[in-house]
Amino acid sequence: MKNPFDNLDKVLEHRVRLQIMSALVTNDAFDFSALKEMLNVTDGNLASHIKALEKEKYISVNKTFVDRKPNTKYKITEKGRNAFRKHLDALEAVIKQQK
Repeated sequence: MKNPFDNLDKVLEHRVRLQIMSALVTNDAFDFSALKEMLNVTDGNLASHIKALEKEKYISVNKTFVDRKPNTKYKITEKGRNAFRKHLDALEAVIKQQK
């Protein structure tokens, strides 16, 4: 029997990355400040996790200016949505196997 842990996405195993993806899968977009406040993380911590998700093309980044202030918004990509769904399915399989 295949180990269901093998199907977990290594990128999404970190708590902060999973929280970012959870927020983005249920909302159209989030800006950096809103994510930082919601997740209660530091700028550097959030930036490093965002970078990891962006590297995998799980999220897209849109940088604009609002009233002369930089504003960075993040959206989940189709690849990210699929990866998130597969990760949740794998978690569910792990739980079912433990019963």
